[in-house]
Amino acid sequence: MMKLKLDIDDLSEDFFEDARLLGIVAPVKNYQFCWQVNRLLQFNFRINNDIEIQLTKKNRKYFFGVYEYHEPTTSLIHYVYNNHFDGEYLLPEFRHLDFLWLLKGDFVKDEWLHDLTGLLKTIHCVQLVTELTNEKIKHKTHLVF
Repeated sequence: MMKLKLDIDDLSEDFFEDARLLGIVAPVKNYQFCWQVNRLLQFNFRINNDIEIQLTKKNRKYFFGVYEYHEPTTSLIHYVYNNHFDGEYLLPEFRHLDFLWLLKGDFVKDEWLHDLTGLLKTIHCVQLVTELTNEKIKHKTHLVF
């Protein structure tokens, strides 16, 4: 019998190809943050329970909600992850971040991302928006759904 092994690193590289990731500090509930983003940017973020991230640590399950928005005229998809749940972190190396905003499915120009970052910073609850580069992310596979 032949055994097949799933190469998580390859899967992760494919998932993040052409993706951009923002880290956001905004100490509010995920639905409140997405509601404010929807209002400001005319987006339509909705929770997608099918891609919720579930991690098991110390015989306990942790659930990290993911909100999703498809750009209507492109193949770009936006995902907003909750970075913490009940004392655990999706990306423990970024404990200070409340949300992770992943853009994937289409090429994102630097200028467009800079404009998006500037708009997000105008939201009252947002304290910080920063781009996270691949080299800084140790637990990349936690974001793969």
